[in-house]
Amino acid sequence: MKTPPLLPEETLHRVLRVANFNGTSVLAFSGMITLAVASTGNYVGAAIGLLIAASGAFELHGASLLRSGNSRGMQWLVASQPYLLLVMLIYCAFRLTSYDPVELQAAMTSELRVAIDQAGYDEDVFVRMVYVGSYAVVALATLIYQGLMTVYYYRRREAVTVALTENVEEETFN
Repeated sequence: MKTPPLLPEETLHRVLRVANFNGTSVLAFSGMITLAVASTGNYVGAAIGLLIAASGAFELHGASLLRSGNSRGMQWLVASQPYLLLVMLIYCAFRLTSYDPVELQAAMTSELRVAIDQAGYDEDVFVRMVYVGSYAVVALATLIYQGLMTVYYYRRREAVTVALTENVEEETFN
């Protein structure tokens, strides 16, 4: 037996909970990382962090608009996801094109070098494989998560609009 669809009011509450949690998480996490990266003098990384933090702010702004009864908030929620996806993919592409094996190998410990050698890998090949693999995983995870979040918000636009319209009508009659 199929469950009935949620009432528009419940859909609105769920969208607000998700947007508040997701927006706050993105803003807080990227803000902390941005401060840490900026303190090391990596201003390009800090700029990327600020662009990522902006997507959390966009999402929180959209939730704020919805709470005040403005259906335009859904546009902010939907748009924040592809924006974050684009920033993350550009970041991953930038990191992949600026691969510096000397910098990475300088950070390796002697124990790690021994373990790589015992495993039968060439150190240069191993470092490149881990580096590229890491950014590929980040890009893929971002593509999946932001894609699903975009679909989540997009599919709830109509129900949220109905809920906001019903709230306005109730306030008009009271």
